[in-house]
Amino acid sequence: MQDELIAQARAWLAEDPDPETRAELAELIDAKDHAELAARFGGTLQFGTAGLRGELGAGPLRMNRSVVIRAAAGLAAYLKKNGHDNGLVVIGYDARHKSADFARDTASVMTGAGLRAAVLPRPLPTPVLAFAIRYLGAVAGVEVTASHNPPRDNGYKVYLGDGSQIVPPADAEIAAEIAAVPSLTVVPRPTEGWEILDDTVLDAYLARTDAVLAEDSPRTARTVYTAMHGVGKDVLLAAFARAGFPEPVLVAEQAEPDPDFPTVAFPNPEEPGAMDLAFAQARETGPDLVIANDPDADRCAVAVRDGDDWRMLRGDEVGALLAAHLVRRGATGTFAESIVSSSLLGRIAGKAGLRHTETLTGFKWIARAEGLRYGYEEALGYCVDPDGVRDKDGITAALLITELASVLKEEGRTLLDLLDDLAVEHGLHATDQLSVRVQDLSLIAAAMRRLREQPPTRLGGLTVTRSEDLTQGTDTLPPTDGLRYTLDGARVIVRPSGTEPKLKCYLEVVVPVAAHAGLPAARAKATDLLTSIKRDLAAAAGI
Repeated sequence: MQDELIAQARAWLAEDPDPETRAELAELIDAKDHAELAARFGGTLQFGTAGLRGELGAGPLRMNRSVVIRAAAGLAAYLKKNGHDNGLVVIGYDARHKSADFARDTASVMTGAGLRAAVLPRPLPTPVLAFAIRYLGAVAGVEVTASHNPPRDNGYKVYLGDGSQIVPPADAEIAAEIAAVPSLTVVPRPTEGWEILDDTVLDAYLARTDAVLAEDSPRTARTVYTAMHGVGKDVLLAAFARAGFPEPVLVAEQAEPDPDFPTVAFPNPEEPGAMDLAFAQARETGPDLVIANDPDADRCAVAVRDGDDWRMLRGDEVGALLAAHLVRRGATGTFAESIVSSSLLGRIAGKAGLRHTETLTGFKWIARAEGLRYGYEEALGYCVDPDGVRDKDGITAALLITELASVLKEEGRTLLDLLDDLAVEHGLHATDQLSVRVQDLSLIAAAMRRLREQPPTRLGGLTVTRSEDLTQGTDTLPPTDGLRYTLDGARVIVRPSGTEPKLKCYLEVVVPVAAHAGLPAARAKATDLLTSIKRDLAAAAGI
């Protein structure tokens, strides 16, 4: 078995085009580090609806140039089988380690396969790539990014010509083509022949950002902004300048791209401590709100002053605020959200006479909602201009929430005041999450199995009125690995994360509120309910 492992590693080494990973793998082979080799050669990174994502390093279970070249060859074969022999593939990338290399390899493979390839001019936000696909009439797009994953990770996200991320069955068909690549030696990889785009596409994207704002809206709200060591700063500043907002005050320590993310353990605004520097800057400068993008700037986080200090708004709170703002502006069309997001969006859309739809988790599903006008999911993702970007977009979301803050500022009100109004109008919708990160993925499978075999009948003192195993699908949803519990005045969804080694449990309680004076008591009740539901759910899942 160990001899077989060494032979497998040597065969991989012989094809590896990257001097860094070659040296790394040669060292492991020479050291006969069988445990580490087994961790890298015990399978392959699975290509799915999130594309590829994993830790950088040598071997088929890591992100590296060999894996990317195979993925690109599989995608090229899929596109040609589907009639896109001379189609354009546009490629974007972030500022993580190896991202530029992976983008160049993809362009080379596409060119060698007879397709046309165009690469964005430098590391840019993911929404610029999503925009470029439709703007340039491409048949597919690739974004090299690991979004908000740890610094050691990278990823490979695939879009088709509609500008949306892939969904089944395309993912399985591409995966089959990747698996059919016998060797890197059969993949033509020319050293030239693709186009490096100029700023025309970026300029067109920025011109489009203006369209999310009302022509005569106030532009007075002042912001503090952090790019979280990612690629959002220059594009966001340009968009804010075009719109006429005050120039955001930057969190200098996190403003420039840095693949090592030195000030944060996880470059995700939702993670504890990630916003500390932004809050410190806000305490110094006293803005109206704090805006944060994740490293590839497709997500947008918002923080507000609450009493004497600053707090992050939940993704569901921002989702409701943007929806209310669009309704007030007379938006028409479908308001869509993922099933793990707050049911408040349905109440807002329903009262406005707008169509509301729920999808599976992920913008690959939200973006495909029929007649989409606005879509969001609780993980800080918002699509406010679906005709321009059929994906979440942290730049245009930042513009729209800053416009709303400006409108409210002119009225002597704040985002929190509007949230209070929505709670009185529709009931207080309070959400929370129980999220467990694991080293051993079998723990997630064990928790899901336990919940399926012994589903809870009561959570937080509330009776579970309905249990659904979403692997069976529903009348409106395709099958997915998840569980949904409906309670009297609450809802719980449990699912494994699609991009991280996490079990994620999404909780929502709805407490009726008769008037603003009843909000403190309603919030206290909601907090107690969420705490007790979380405790009982953890016990039921054995986590």
